[in-house]
Amino acid sequence: MKHVSILLLDHVNIGSMENARLGLLEANTFQKLNGMEDYFKVELVGIRPEVNLYNGAFTIRADKTLDQVSNTDLIIIPPVQQDLASGIQDNEAFCPWIKEQYEKGTEIASLCLGAFILGNTGLLNGRKCVTHWKATGQFKRLFPDTQLLPDKLLTDDAGIYTGGGAFSSANLILYVIEKYLSREAAIYCSKIFQIDMGRNAQSEFIIFTGQKDHSDDQVKTVQEYVERNFPEKFSVEFLCEKFFLSRRTLERRFKYATGNTLLEYLQRVRVEAAKRNLEKTNKTVSEIMYDVGYSDSKSFREVFKKYSGLSPLEYKSKYGLN
Repeated sequence: MKHVSILLLDHVNIGSMENARLGLLEANTFQKLNGMEDYFKVELVGIRPEVNLYNGAFTIRADKTLDQVSNTDLIIIPPVQQDLASGIQDNEAFCPWIKEQYEKGTEIASLCLGAFILGNTGLLNGRKCVTHWKATGQFKRLFPDTQLLPDKLLTDDAGIYTGGGAFSSANLILYVIEKYLSREAAIYCSKIFQIDMGRNAQSEFIIFTGQKDHSDDQVKTVQEYVERNFPEKFSVEFLCEKFFLSRRTLERRFKYATGNTLLEYLQRVRVEAAKRNLEKTNKTVSEIMYDVGYSDSKSFREVFKKYSGLSPLEYKSKYGLN
């Protein structure tokens, strides 16, 4: 039997915590249906015996506190439901225990914004990881030594697993069930909870809003120009002349401030506009392609799939008007 410690964080996201707990317990149900014993012993482990949430509306009691767990096989870190800086600070006491357990051979899985708690331990330095796409900018600033893969749905690196968004973290739980127990158990759980096991990316869910949480005002001016004029045909050289910067300087400053090259930024702005049109209008893919500044259908399809994970037709079929 594998002992699993789900951390009862201060200000924990109850939904994600319960997704993990119920998923593992359902794997035990699979075992029983097949005449076998439970495989996972699942416990909520906290700093204190209980946590109050939503101004006392909910009280969750821990099965054990940290000092009562000397060894565990898997630690699951759910996300916090509050400001991330405060969430990291309020849950600081978990970090030494997580590191100590990992050094003993314990594996660790973070769900969604739980990656911020895990990142604070230093165990993600140099390792591949994911978190919710909306928090990637803040994660990169706080933990620059990690190999953040914002488009991926989950990662598996040296006994450390990370998963994307709060509800899509259920895919990480299925992955853990398959790795620890069996694929048959994971398929059973996916059917019970109606979760698509085939997903491996969060690209199609990303809403690109432009990375403007930086202090380079001239780069912001360039960004705003691109966002207003993306349907037009203009080159990097044109932007350099317009804003009185050399190409090398503009490319360097733009990449440093936004994390994208100028070309990547223009592509992402155009793809986001195309996605909105595919969702909200009855225009054809070709009409939308021209509206957002493309004239070559092959190039448009390739760029669209690069940033959304789907072809324009697949995206329209999935998210467009019926």
